[in-house]
Amino acid sequence: MKIIKRNGAEMEFDISKIENAIMKANMSVEDGSRMTPLQIKRIAQSVELDCENMGRSPSVEEIQDLVEKQIMAHGAFEVAKSYITYRYTRSLVRQSNTTDEKILSLIECCNEEAKQENSNKNPVVNSTQRDYMAGEVSRDLSERILLPRDIVEAHEAGIIHFHDTDYYAQHMHNCDLVNLEDMLQNGTVITGTLIERPHSFSTACNIATQIIAQVASNQYGGQSISLTHLAPFVDISRRKIRKVVEKELVTLGVNPEEEKIQKIVEDRLHEEIRRGVQTIQYQVVTLLTTNGQAPFVTVFMYLGEARNEREREDLALIIREVLAQRYEGTKNEDGVWVTPAFPKLIYVLEEDNITEGSRYWELTKLAAKCTARRMVPDYISEKKMLELKGDVYTCMGCRSFLTPDRFTDAGVGNIANAGNYEPGKHKYYGRFNQGVVTINLPDVALSSGGDMDKFWKIFDERLELCHRALRCRHERLLGTPSDVAPILWQYGALARLEKGEPIDRLLYGGYSTISLGYAGLYECVKYMTGKSHTDPEATPFALSVMQRMNDKCKEWKTAENIDYSLYGTPLESTTYKFAKCLQRRFGIIEGITDKGYITNSYHVHVSEKIDAFTKLKFEAEFQALSPGGAISYVEVPDMQNNLEAVLQVMKFIYDNIIYAELNTKSDYCQVCGWDGEIQIAEEDGKLIWKCPKCGNTDQNKMNVARRTCGYIGTQFWNQGRTQEIRDRVLHL
Repeated sequence: MKIIKRNGAEMEFDISKIENAIMKANMSVEDGSRMTPLQIKRIAQSVELDCENMGRSPSVEEIQDLVEKQIMAHGAFEVAKSYITYRYTRSLVRQSNTTDEKILSLIECCNEEAKQENSNKNPVVNSTQRDYMAGEVSRDLSERILLPRDIVEAHEAGIIHFHDTDYYAQHMHNCDLVNLEDMLQNGTVITGTLIERPHSFSTACNIATQIIAQVASNQYGGQSISLTHLAPFVDISRRKIRKVVEKELVTLGVNPEEEKIQKIVEDRLHEEIRRGVQTIQYQVVTLLTTNGQAPFVTVFMYLGEARNEREREDLALIIREVLAQRYEGTKNEDGVWVTPAFPKLIYVLEEDNITEGSRYWELTKLAAKCTARRMVPDYISEKKMLELKGDVYTCMGCRSFLTPDRFTDAGVGNIANAGNYEPGKHKYYGRFNQGVVTINLPDVALSSGGDMDKFWKIFDERLELCHRALRCRHERLLGTPSDVAPILWQYGALARLEKGEPIDRLLYGGYSTISLGYAGLYECVKYMTGKSHTDPEATPFALSVMQRMNDKCKEWKTAENIDYSLYGTPLESTTYKFAKCLQRRFGIIEGITDKGYITNSYHVHVSEKIDAFTKLKFEAEFQALSPGGAISYVEVPDMQNNLEAVLQVMKFIYDNIIYAELNTKSDYCQVCGWDGEIQIAEEDGKLIWKCPKCGNTDQNKMNVARRTCGYIGTQFWNQGRTQEIRDRVLHL
């Protein structure tokens, strides 16, 4: 069995260290208050058993908590007092150098928690280490100086999660929709160099990747671009190629029919589209931004965004090529085609592509084929989004949705000075999210002891705590000068403000949002009602919890003119943190705190048996109550030989839910060439990945792609998330 030291490093569990620590405390008290050697041995054995029952590697702090409880359970209160006093004294000594120890453990690559903190960051490479080192310093500043003490303590206790504290010290926001159209059509500036309007599709794609990298390096969350903004450059290339072809024909003295000329032009155009899309595909996966990972970018594919028929047809050409190249994948270091994590793809299901015989049905079939093999694209229903939001637009990153803008209706106008602003038309590109704070719903339930009146009282108190934490995020951005990120605030990605101008006006009136996140609705409902929230008797309570959070967001928004919005948090490492904190605060409670993870947002528990269609239909009601962002999924086996079933799920999504995805597996063992599912096994109390064919357990010699929380992870996960992945049941 392994344990996690304070600096994040792993080491073997050693029961003798527990015995020695208790003996030291025992010897420091009067003879009459001391325990016997047998009692000390039994305490150590009980602690060892409790650690083994966790099903994961416990931390030193958790082990010490268990020791305290066992000493007191034996009635040795003087010994417990001595043990606690010594522990407190040592913690005071450590306070001065905790950050130093963490940084050193990062450099030496022995911090297991950091290694698995982000499933798309390689903690061994210098750029990631540099980002983590800076993050530790920023986190230390934030927690000691910048944030109120009660918010820091609630965050540390897992009562709330103040996301991205490692970036809070800087004036940075979360995620956004890049106004690529404005930057391409009206020019931009990248590191002091003027980038003018491109004169071909391939050049536009190249500039787009430079913009993506710049944006990713100036924020800490995801970004989204639309292929619609690239579509006008297809016809520019078409006309340019036509001139070249006509000149060549004159030179050759050839006068073919118009039909043949058009074919030559279109063939060359398709080749340019292929090269342009390949530029985006390969640049995104090979770029390394300042935060140590490939840009977290989402590519939006919506035919309904096109302004005219020509643009719509050209957009379809781009989408077809994007899907074809993603289906092929990218080559790993052995030259084997594997599934890349980015860019994330979103395909909009609409009237013209959702039924057999519809105009773009073949495009939808290609999307289904790609999903079955590479897990993307994910799907947005035009029908449901129009019904629930009144408009269709992409999310920022993996799931964070803007609220439909209200500054346009309020007559505020072009507050970002965008070059492509259209009066009277709602604006989405160029808008952003200020940040996220998440409430731990199971903690609210457990703190109430199951008393419903007490639950609502504690819930309101915790929501107000989240509100104050979100205000900290908002106020940290107030006064931020546009100069801190010129690509964002001065050169079109989000705005075209003057140098030195603060971004303040973009923080109010609905131009940007700020997110109240939530996690563990399932466990919360299960504890309070004894049933899953899928049970008809428990569903009303679950919906009332959702409604209370929405009501609070509305209340804050009305009072402050800031667009608070409820967000179904995509927990990654935090699912493990919350689970550990719940166990520490409330012990192991069957069905509630007995896992190394808690359930993401409103999702049906990963182990609950439910079919794909029932799951999507059920979760649609909760997704509608998460206007700030949500995504649902169904877990499926290898579907490459059952595309009809994939298409049936897609049609169901179109009719029933705004945003959903299909989760499958895409693995490769570099030792033996196995391309089936790499499995999760348990060795010495730790979950590991193991090739079922050759037994390879070296993560450096395998490619594993799994859907983590709305996006694909490829760098492996912490023990809690790995347990959650192992526990998933198939829905189809």
